[in-house]
Amino acid sequence: MTRPIITLAFLLSAGFAAPAFAQSNDYTGSIASLTRQAPTGKLATQTEVLAGEAQAALLTPSSPQAMDAAVAMYDHITRNGGWPRITERNLEKGDFSDQVVRLRRRLVAEGYLPPHSLEVDEPEKFSLEIRNAVKAFQSNHGLATTGKVDDRTLAELNIPAGARLRQLQINQPRVAAYSARLGPRYILVNIPSAQLEAVNFGAVYSRHNIVAGKLDRPSPVLMSRISDINFNPYWTAPDSIVQRDLLPKLAKDPDVLSKMRIRVIEKASGRVIDPRYVDWQATPSNLYLFRQDPGDQNAMATVKINFPNKYAVYLHDTPTRELFGQNARYLSSGCIRVDRVDVLVNWILSGQDGFDAGMIETIAHTGERLDKRVKNGPDLRIMYLTAWATEDGRIHFRPDIYHLDGSGFVTGQPQPRSEF
Repeated sequence: MTRPIITLAFLLSAGFAAPAFAQSNDYTGSIASLTRQAPTGKLATQTEVLAGEAQAALLTPSSPQAMDAAVAMYDHITRNGGWPRITERNLEKGDFSDQVVRLRRRLVAEGYLPPHSLEVDEPEKFSLEIRNAVKAFQSNHGLATTGKVDDRTLAELNIPAGARLRQLQINQPRVAAYSARLGPRYILVNIPSAQLEAVNFGAVYSRHNIVAGKLDRPSPVLMSRISDINFNPYWTAPDSIVQRDLLPKLAKDPDVLSKMRIRVIEKASGRVIDPRYVDWQATPSNLYLFRQDPGDQNAMATVKINFPNKYAVYLHDTPTRELFGQNARYLSSGCIRVDRVDVLVNWILSGQDGFDAGMIETIAHTGERLDKRVKNGPDLRIMYLTAWATEDGRIHFRPDIYHLDGSGFVTGQPQPRSEF
């Protein structure tokens, strides 16, 4: 699919100024109405190995300049009246409708179609050209690329240009902070898009679906560097998870920890104790380690990827891989679960000490415990970007899943929210 180069220069070189469509009186929705949602139905994103195939990374050292151009473009569109509102849903290839004319004008306004597409013989016809433009729009908004104007696509189309301008402006300081001091190899985790990119010199090597933190247990936003990898690791449950999850399960089923292969270890003595004989209402749980042995049930499955941070989070595999097939992937307790983590680990190590895909697979299958320091580890950014511009001219938008836009948030631990 050919994607348009959507830049201010494109619009101005075409001699185009958006028509003066009044937005404030005919728009009844808002970005806020979409922030609790994620695309449903057909999966909008996927894990894929690109190996540098001409796909610009989500973030590069020059991203602040790309954001400046995007802000200038949307300021230009807004000052010239924005774009029309579409009122008919379920438009698709082959349809004839006055609303298709409005859809054409809407797509031209943002650069997904060239201005001359308004001058075709049958402007009411939903053509192949329009379908491809809708697909490009859907891709840039994290939606399934069906080429049809379904309910979710319609909602995104009808967000005013002024709201998109503000969204870009809110994300400018985030892009500036996250892109600073990036090395040649780095990992980008973007929470709102629920994806991870492994990047070599600005080109995407692999892109992975992730599972990020729930609204009431949000993932932190940070900048670090990969330090080491634990193969077939133990999992030591944080006390927050012990309190919220494990002790309530233990109260219902005295044998649940044994079934989960979790041992309770007294920190002071190192002695393994039987949790069934402890009064947990009167005994502080932080006096004990709740440690899960390696194996199929282990919360981190085959691998844990570590990096220095004050939040005790990490990247890891998971035994519940079916979650990567969902669109709304905000289901963890704060750490980042990575689909096809073996691909990422192989990229991180890049042949260090003879490690390759075959060795990584063998270690995973044997269950061998192994800790590996990473030499010259790639930089890591766990980010919160709801709008960004890439070097190939694409401008992207995602839902404000943690409701942080407008708060001045750049890095740190978001406050928990009680509703999705």
